[in-house]
Amino acid sequence: QVQLVESGGGLVQAGGSLRLSCAARGSISSFNVMGWYRQAPGKQRELVASVGTGGSTNYADSAKGRFTISRDNAKNTVYLEMNSLKPEDTAVYYCNVKDKMGNYWGQGTQVTVSS
Repeated sequence: QVQLVESGGGLVQAGGSLRLSCAARGSISSFNVMGWYRQAPGKQRELVASVGTGGSTNYADSAKGRFTISRDNAKNTVYLEMNSLKPEDTAVYYCNVKDKMGNYWGQGTQVTVSS
């Protein structure tokens, strides 16, 4: 069974920064995609950024230039560095891992950006 343990959410003022971390515990394939999604109240969950095992990345337009996703394969951990945060970034952020065996989600961490 795979468990994703997230940390790093919180309250920050507009223009500030936060770093999210997500550690995957359990058996996951060496080849996988790790990513972050977010869901704001009344909205659908959306992809923020993802990174493959080899380091290839994909960003939502809203994240480009402000957020950086990275991973440590040895630790099965994915990070999301968020800079220049805006009130519209307020949401619950979910860690996600996809591999050949399944699609796994973290419990979510709240990010609140005050204006």
